This record gives sequence, structure tokens and C-alpha cells, in this order.
Amino acid sequence: MRKMTEDNLKSAFAGESQAHMRYLIFAKRAEAEGFPNIARLFKAISYAEQVHATNHFDALGFIRGSSDNLQMAIDGETYEVNEMYPAFNAVAQMQGEKGAVQTFNFALQAEKIHASMYQNAKQTVESRRDIQLGPMFICEVCGHTVEDEAPDKCPICGAAKEKFRKF
Repeated sequence: MRKMTEDNLKSAFAGESQAHMRYLIFAKRAEAEGFPNIARLFKAISYAEQVHATNHFDALGFIRGSSDNLQMAIDGETYEVNEMYPAFNAVAQMQGEKGAVQTFNFALQAEKIHASMYQNAKQTVESRRDIQLGPMFICEVCGHTVEDEAPDKCPICGAAKEKFRKF
């Protein structure tokens, strides 16, 4: 693939991915404000944006086997933990942006767990097995991720057990 087309596909993937998430966030707000049909509109178009992003990602050749996909996930989480969030957090602290410091720290702590979970999954996939995985719980405040049972209090942000969503 030629460089300009590759760069355009990567930009389109990023834009469509952001639109997908942005519209899901808008849908949640519309629901909270009592506009269920506006929320449904956002959710439907969000899905269309996901389809676009998936098509771009596929055209780039980035959809591979599970072991390779897990390695890509590990690499991404590790980059966030070791480079991205520490650098972002340092700037936010220097500039006195407390909200940004908090959200960067929440993400950094959760990403450490994600990298470890993906690493364990990759090891099982490489031995041609699926992982044994109990119920997953995600803190809706900070993204803390645990398996089997939600804690009474989130160890990252202090949210109550009721703030964990089960998957």
C-alpha cells in the first residue's frame, strides 16, 4: 500500500473511531436528559461509524489472528502505561490541571491491569486454549477492571461496588 493511502486510512480510522465513541457518550447524555429517541439516533449512527472504522482497519491489514491481536493490545496498553500517560500526567501537573491529572491517573492504573490480562490471554491462546474467564467488572468512574467480583470500594477512585458494570 502506498504511504499516502495508508496515512489516509489511518486518519479515517482515527476519525471514525472518535466519532463512534463521541456519539455513544452523547447517547448516554441524551438518555439522562430524557430524550430516548435522540439517544437511539446517536447509538445507531455510532454503530455506522464503527462499521466505517472496522472497514478502514481491515483495509490496513490490521485484523489478524488472536495471538497477534493480543500482542497489539499488549503493545498499546504498555505504551500507555510506560510513555503516554506518564508524559501527559507530567504536563497536566505542571500546568495545574487537576481534572486532567485525575483522569490520566485513572486510565494509567487501569491500563496496567489490562496489559496483564491481555498477556495472560495471549499465553493461553498460544497453547491453543481459550482463557478461563469469570465475570468481569469495570468501574464506571475510572475504568478499574477486575474479574470474578467487584470490590466493595474501587481501589483506584473509591467508587462504591454499585458503580461497577458487569460483563
